[in-house]
Amino acid sequence: MQKTFIGPHLRRLRLERGETQGAMAKALGISPSYVNLLENNERSVSVQVLLKLFDVYGVDWREIADEDGTSQLADLRAVMQDPLFSETRPDLPQMRAALVHSPGLVQSFLRLHSAYQAATDQLLSLTEGEAPQIVATPESAVHNEFRKHRNHFRELEEAAEGFWSGSAVEPDEVYVALKRRLRGRVGVTVRLVRVEDLPGTLRQYDEARREILLSEALDHTNRIFQLVHMCGLLEKRGLLDSLVARSGITDPRGVARLRVELANYFAAAVLMPYEAFLAEARATKYDLDHIATRFGVSFEQACHRATTMQREGAQGVPFFFLRIDKGGNVTKRFNATGFHLAEHGGACPRLDVHTSFRTPGRIVPQFVEMPDRSQFFVFSRTVDRPTWARHAQDNRLAVAMGCAIEHAPEIGYAEAFSVAGARMTQVGINCRICPRANCDQRAHQAVVLSQPVDEKRRGATRFEV
Repeated sequence: MQKTFIGPHLRRLRLERGETQGAMAKALGISPSYVNLLENNERSVSVQVLLKLFDVYGVDWREIADEDGTSQLADLRAVMQDPLFSETRPDLPQMRAALVHSPGLVQSFLRLHSAYQAATDQLLSLTEGEAPQIVATPESAVHNEFRKHRNHFRELEEAAEGFWSGSAVEPDEVYVALKRRLRGRVGVTVRLVRVEDLPGTLRQYDEARREILLSEALDHTNRIFQLVHMCGLLEKRGLLDSLVARSGITDPRGVARLRVELANYFAAAVLMPYEAFLAEARATKYDLDHIATRFGVSFEQACHRATTMQREGAQGVPFFFLRIDKGGNVTKRFNATGFHLAEHGGACPRLDVHTSFRTPGRIVPQFVEMPDRSQFFVFSRTVDRPTWARHAQDNRLAVAMGCAIEHAPEIGYAEAFSVAGARMTQVGINCRICPRANCDQRAHQAVVLSQPVDEKRRGATRFEV
């Protein structure tokens, strides 16, 4: 049986209430020495004590026992691959011990390393004039918030489950039902408009006129998604405000980005209910084309939803999700795995997500190995974007889904391969911090590699040492 340690959570709870260990022990009916052991993670907590915490302090035991150690361990392992730590890199047991005994210190260390990365990037790109302030980008802040929750928000799932109030809506009537709901509940009408009347925009909410304008460039699937998204923003404002406030993000750009992504999460949960989606995913071995058809969503939306199947006791395969454009820029990322996604620059060029543009609409499978020897199964495919006019055709992006190699047998796209003998492609996070000095796809010298280029020899690239 897995042991649960709640030391930092318990200490914070006690200090917030201004109690001594003796006072808390009396309230919980345990000894002060046991409270001390719990706070220092020298004893695991029992179910009886967790229930007593709920009775006495009104604290949901699922929250106080919630461990973000899984994602923090993955982040810590990824950071420790930085060649900066090559001579002092701790082993896995040491990292686990740090998370158990000093989780606050680990969190501060990760934040410091992130600031170091941002500073390094900006120092390399400075031109004449005042240096910009070093701050986390809105995208990074939102990604970190989703990762902290393992890409799963219980409150949004519960809100989505009650969206239709138990009354089933036929799939071919959802669009009309949503328009009726918006008009009846929040007094907002929906109008489909021509592309030229809404240039460069797919959806616009006119708050003054209480009207949602949808571009005819949107297909039926995405019109539905946009309306459920708006239901989330308008009907669940209080819930979204609460989740944003809890995140600690205060930058207006980050707040706006987080609200949009939370509303997207809510929309996906409404259209693809958790239990039904997970059952279909397991039955079809994650055939995402089939799943998209079954739930009336796009392939990309089904992929994104698959990353959120992390409910305690009913978990799906943990995936990471990556979306890139034809220039290699990462335009969206979500992660429920130990695979470290680049926060700056593009993705590793050795990932076959880049080559999927050669075979539009076809799944491209790949087995990859990170510098720390962790291995993953990745599959990629292009997705089409709305076409505005004849001069804007072939407006494609590519998405990649990946899971730890031990989950590959659960994925239908891996059935044609022998996982045990699969050929691994050596990949990294991105060129900026990848320690693979002699990679033939290196785009520039990694800032963390101190060994100079050998001027007497020319390798596969001009950066090879």
